[in-house]
Amino acid sequence: MSFDLDALRSFVALSVELHFGRTAAKIHLSQPALSKQIKRLEAELGGRLFDRTTGHVALTPAGEALKERARLLIGDVAALESFGRQAMRGEVGNLRIGFGIAAVNDLLPRAVIAFRKTYPNVLLEMYDMPTRKQIEALQDGSIDLGFVRLPVSSPLIETKRLLKEELLIVVAAAKFKEREVPLLSLRDEPFVLLARSTFSTLYQHALSICATAGFAPNVVQEVQEPFTVLNLVRAGLGVSLVPSALRRMRVPGIKFFPTNMPAAAWRIGMAWRKDRRSVVHRFAETVQSVNVASPRSSITQI
Repeated sequence: MSFDLDALRSFVALSVELHFGRTAAKIHLSQPALSKQIKRLEAELGGRLFDRTTGHVALTPAGEALKERARLLIGDVAALESFGRQAMRGEVGNLRIGFGIAAVNDLLPRAVIAFRKTYPNVLLEMYDMPTRKQIEALQDGSIDLGFVRLPVSSPLIETKRLLKEELLIVVAAAKFKEREVPLLSLRDEPFVLLARSTFSTLYQHALSICATAGFAPNVVQEVQEPFTVLNLVRAGLGVSLVPSALRRMRVPGIKFFPTNMPAAAWRIGMAWRKDRRSVVHRFAETVQSVNVASPRSSITQI
């Protein structure tokens, strides 16, 4: 048996008014149509819900028993309908976001704050992972949106360009007193880089920049954490090439210098599957509005 929700709503309304004429007017039905709905519901349940006499309508014991449960069910249906409409508009649900190295320094946190104010019923789940892992997760549906290194070559994925990032030289301030440190001048120095096993794209980019400058770096140490790279450089273990956003870590005793090489730069963008739901587009719109409001914001993604 499947309940006719319209008939159930009519039953609830009639159980309150206990008058066919007033109830019909209240729910915008003709009185004969209301009577048919009640009779059909009674037939489905196998008994009377109302005692009807001339000028008098009263609930039967079965009607009394059904009344409160029917009210709760109608309320649940209304709540479900409202939730469904909000979900279609991207106002409820959960959103799984991938982002890169050591957290996105400025844009993502501000976007998250703005999004939560506007859509408090959306649960945000954050996953720190490099671009390669994000693309895989987007394709298999493990995440909904990522902040990735562009370009992305996948017919399933749509992207939106946001910002530019670049590799910077980082050296120990105690050893390097110069106002400028050309990359080629570091050809005989030991290098400390983020591990190829985790940050393969960044690692290869660093090697490529050194090759363009005219040498192959002597990599003496690979590490898993950006903060560790900076501290090992400060301790004098070597020099490094790191994304410019790492300057925000405020590690003392180190200096950053530009490579002055166009090839050191790359683009950062958002990426999502083309078939994703509305909540993804709502978050993407928020990121874009925050980015436009602060064009100097910096975000790092490898």
